[in-house]
Amino acid sequence: MEKGKCVQIIAEAGVNHNGDIAQAIKLIEKAKEVGADIIKFQTFKANQVATQSSPKAKYQLGVTDPKESQLNMLKALELDYGHYKEILLKCKELEIGFMSTPYGFDDADFLNELGVEAFKIASGQLTELPFLRYIARMGKPMILSTGMANMAEVFEAVEAIRDEGNEKMTVLQCTTNYPSRVEDANVLAMCSIRDACKVEVGYSDHVETNYATYAAVALGASVIEKHFTLDRNAKGPDHSSSLDTDGFRTLVKGIREIEAALGNGLKVPSEAEKENTFGMKRSLVAAADIAKGTVIEGSMLGFKRPENGLAVNMYNSVIGKKAAKAISADEPLQMHSIVWEA
Repeated sequence: MEKGKCVQIIAEAGVNHNGDIAQAIKLIEKAKEVGADIIKFQTFKANQVATQSSPKAKYQLGVTDPKESQLNMLKALELDYGHYKEILLKCKELEIGFMSTPYGFDDADFLNELGVEAFKIASGQLTELPFLRYIARMGKPMILSTGMANMAEVFEAVEAIRDEGNEKMTVLQCTTNYPSRVEDANVLAMCSIRDACKVEVGYSDHVETNYATYAAVALGASVIEKHFTLDRNAKGPDHSSSLDTDGFRTLVKGIREIEAALGNGLKVPSEAEKENTFGMKRSLVAAADIAKGTVIEGSMLGFKRPENGLAVNMYNSVIGKKAAKAISADEPLQMHSIVWEA
């Protein structure tokens, strides 16, 4: 991440609209209100994502009807293509970035024609190299989640995109479990990806607390993504592992304060420190009265605040010199207090 560059915070609305465009619009409004830079949805046709026999993920079984197929669950979570113009207009009106994850070639074409500025690739599609190459050829920035992948798979995905002439990518460390345990976050893998693949990196977080996210920001994440909902108790697969408006507002505040704390990397005194220097740093002072002409010994000197005399580091230079004038106890030594000639 370049110095001074703000972390881009993505509110992952995903399917937390439950297929309702009114809920999707409200998610946009609330995401803007809590300080997200981008709101992201998922663009798919259920029958092109899963078969009728496809089982639900373990976490989905715990928060949805276990008798319902994954296909039927996804059908209820679709947004019609026609809804996206309304979504895009609302994002433009509120000046919040719009992004969506395509799950098929048709979805990618649709989003590209819609004018999406960047593509988000879900963890499940990271190893689908033909799909990555297809989107890469559109020439737009790509953000890739890497849940369930090893480093070799991440490297292959990055190289597949590069092979199409697209260098505009950010790779996110991610753990595909909802919610995931903080001890599975492995945020340092983000740094390994950065070093191995020479790419911008970030973190997609599914941990219930914000600690892993904050660690990622401190380690140089340029993008942070976290699921966002209006109601964590709502019906649906992702609500319970998402942040609500209060939680997301806390996340944003924490990220921005960490950014401020990181600074610019230059080790120089702050303006506030400069104001405190006089009273906090010390000078050479006389430890007792020193008569004019006295050869100064170490026992005659002390280090005391404020910084209004010779620097303490001149201690050895002063020893053995004569006092050019009478110096009172606690009086700071000045250049004219000392006979400097041999």
